[in-house]
Amino acid sequence: MRNCLLKPLFIALLALLAWCLPACAENIPELTDVDKKYTIKLGYYNCDHMTAAPVADAAGIYKELGLKVDITGNGKVPEAMAAAQMDVGYVSNRTAMLAFQKGAPIVVAANNHSGGSYYLVVSNKITASRDLLGKKLSLGTSPEKNSISWVRMARRLNLPAEGTNYEVFNMSDHDEYFAMKVGQLDGYTACDPWASMAIYEKTGRILEADLPSLLPDKDRGICCAYIMRQSFIREHPALAVRMIIAHVRGIEYIYTNPLKSAEIFAEAYSVPLEVGLMTIHMKTVQEGRTLTWKVERNRWESEVRQLIEIGNISESPDLDKYLYIAPLEESGVDDFDSFIAEKVDPVFPVGMPYEKWKAKAYELAAAAR
Repeated sequence: MRNCLLKPLFIALLALLAWCLPACAENIPELTDVDKKYTIKLGYYNCDHMTAAPVADAAGIYKELGLKVDITGNGKVPEAMAAAQMDVGYVSNRTAMLAFQKGAPIVVAANNHSGGSYYLVVSNKITASRDLLGKKLSLGTSPEKNSISWVRMARRLNLPAEGTNYEVFNMSDHDEYFAMKVGQLDGYTACDPWASMAIYEKTGRILEADLPSLLPDKDRGICCAYIMRQSFIREHPALAVRMIIAHVRGIEYIYTNPLKSAEIFAEAYSVPLEVGLMTIHMKTVQEGRTLTWKVERNRWESEVRQLIEIGNISESPDLDKYLYIAPLEESGVDDFDSFIAEKVDPVFPVGMPYEKWKAKAYELAAAAR
């Protein structure tokens, strides 16, 4: 159903349902008996960009909001949502946009991660970027058309972006790390924790990174978003709002409870705690405030422009219909910029060195016990 039909129904229902907890700006709607029995199916990929999903679960946020959530990692989220087998998902921008253009009944309900924060990791035997020519790299199929991050990194390294210049493989981040570790790959592109794992285990290093801080303002797009199935919003508007609140609370928890978040991350991704700490530091301090729920249309327009430029997508989706943030607007969640300025900047300023940040994280956790 089109957004223009979704929105009036959604707002009318929320007007009857919404209520606000004392001393809280969130508008948490009442649940119907049907809502209380409904199990929400949530999907995400095992990438640090999407770590709000396992954090919100392990931190008890879904339970606090009266939500029954069945979480699946590394599932085919857009396909499952299109087939009405999944309600909410953390999905990469290109994957979701292509699915939407093909008729998948999904919309962007909130942001999740700004563009970039992707790494080119190489084995220790690679001493210079030109050493990668002809080598075994996990870059995915036709990386010059399917990975804007790879294209940007290749340009900065003066390397050809076309996959024909390398022996290219298409593997999951988890598998490609272990393939490099045992000598079957010379390098790969990935999000964290698989860059931090290489550093931690001294099996490789980051040769180049595609970071938001390296992009001019006009090029800072969107990496991935919080996607909802349209019929889920239409049929369960109160659950949709509560899931938005859970998403926001999950991101806020990561910023304000870094040690516990790192522990959750380490368990969810089966990596050492130190790697979890390294990852949370990169997400929230070292690379800026990359995790966000704030939806900025100009960022989406920038991302679309860049993806069209490299042939990643052929045309822009209709953003007036694709960006459907009525649940976000009705939720009453914190303003992202105000939250960062008031709750994060005074404690963990951008660029805070890792060891100092880590010590502060442990200090706060101890004080909270």
